[in-house]
Amino acid sequence: MQTESSTTFVRDRFTWLAYFMLAFFSYMVSTRGPFIPFLRDELNLSYSVAGMHLSAFAIGMVLAGLTTDRLARRYGRKWVFWVGGGASIVFTGIFLVVHQPVLTIGSTFFQGLTSGWLLVTIQATLSDHHGEKRAIAITESNIAASASAVLAPLAVGTFEDIGMGWRMALVVGMITWGLAALWWHNVEIPPTQQVVKKATEHHLPLPSVFWAYLGVIFLGAVIEWGIIFWGADFLEKNVGLRATTASTMMTIFFLAMVIGRTIGSRLSRSIDVKHLLLMAYGLLVIGFIPLWLAPTPAISLIGLFIAGLGVANGFPLTLSAALGMVPPPETDRASGRISFIAGLAIFLGPQVLGVVADISGIRTAYGLIGVISIIMVGLVYWANHLPEHIPGITHEEVKTYDADKL
Repeated sequence: MQTESSTTFVRDRFTWLAYFMLAFFSYMVSTRGPFIPFLRDELNLSYSVAGMHLSAFAIGMVLAGLTTDRLARRYGRKWVFWVGGGASIVFTGIFLVVHQPVLTIGSTFFQGLTSGWLLVTIQATLSDHHGEKRAIAITESNIAASASAVLAPLAVGTFEDIGMGWRMALVVGMITWGLAALWWHNVEIPPTQQVVKKATEHHLPLPSVFWAYLGVIFLGAVIEWGIIFWGADFLEKNVGLRATTASTMMTIFFLAMVIGRTIGSRLSRSIDVKHLLLMAYGLLVIGFIPLWLAPTPAISLIGLFIAGLGVANGFPLTLSAALGMVPPPETDRASGRISFIAGLAIFLGPQVLGVVADISGIRTAYGLIGVISIIMVGLVYWANHLPEHIPGITHEEVKTYDADKL
């Protein structure tokens, strides 16, 4: 299989499939924050127990990050891709029909594990498949993810308002995946690649700059999912919106992410990814201040929109920068470590915020996101100035790999 030339970017059938499946993953995950207030009321849950649903999902993603590369080596990427997506549908169905916290949390864990297999495979294959153009592919795929995420709070709030219940939002996602699987089931999934002219019996070491960007991904995930998971509760309890209105208004955040990633995709063609990353998190800080401190709902929602613009490009740009420093054929392993650290952040971040909210209120808990955002700007600046050294393989071999990949 030939990769595109250095001057073109080609979206083949696999690229479109990967974009769609990442959009599916994003939609299903993004329903969790908006439906949590309704689940809390139904099951009479505290903030801490409600937060365990996202924590369970995150633990599943952590395990997916540690196991996906092994599964890909043994069974192939195609198996991991389709089994991961299909199994996540099965466990979503279980989640919808049970009404005990232990069972809802347990099924959520397996959703995180199986959909995590899908996520890691998408990231790794897109990076390998598009080589030096990976920043474009990863950013575009995250535009699709953000666009579908816009629909999540709209679906939850709308279905609840019209009397069909918030669960219908997840049913729609399940049906959509089934239709997509029927349409694209015969698309070739690019296999794990090999290093040209180098033995690959042992893992090659990952560079220090990769681990630095992994720290950026960790804090970025804490920020993003803290805003998403507790956003509806914050808008209801602190800003003063009705529960259904607060869930629907989270659409503003996801819409801002679509716009931000669309702009970022264009800018990434002419501006260095590192500079864009620093600009993105600086914009997040600017937006979070009115979101948290605004005296009126309108100003708070404007801050939410600006914060969404800033958060939008954090993950795709950092993911592109990190994977760009990884020697092949370690992309599956590196993508797995990224999923691991992101899952760990999703596990710890919202759960810690939930505990703080139980003790000091949702306003104090949400304020911690602003503190982390400021720390993030400094971390990005430090990571951007580390040397771009890839141990264990020369730059010439990497270039040969990108040009002659089979």
